[in-house]
Amino acid sequence: MQEVLIRPANPQDGMAIYKLNRDAFGYEFNPQRTCERLAEILSNVSNHIFVAERAGQVIGYLHAADYDCTYSEPLKNILAVAVEERERGNGVGRMLLQAVEAWAKESGACGVRLASGFNRQPAHQFYLACGYSHRKDQKNFVKIF
Repeated sequence: MQEVLIRPANPQDGMAIYKLNRDAFGYEFNPQRTCERLAEILSNVSNHIFVAERAGQVIGYLHAADYDCTYSEPLKNILAVAVEERERGNGVGRMLLQAVEAWAKESGACGVRLASGFNRQPAHQFYLACGYSHRKDQKNFVKIF
């Protein structure tokens, strides 16, 4: 089995990220808009998207951004982590977390945070195994315009 490479995402990764979002999360966001959004996000220095690649194929990704607020020191906020189902358990997710943790340390952040859907129990166990602690349960609200 070939080694996994963790690298910064580039605009050519858009379709692979679209497929990961669809398969891992069930998101049916427009593929072309996914590619356009990726290009926009990549131009924002407060965001980082890392991809995991094996044999030239993207098999996972992690999107994180600065998390600045008045009630804590700066953190990095993981917005998405997705790994192809056939690659889960092979260390890919752990490598992606290590990449964002390195970025957090290099930039002076005091840590990394993330939210995970209530029903994603295997992911919760994974985060705990990687040293993350469960802080609280909460509801997510949105208002779309």
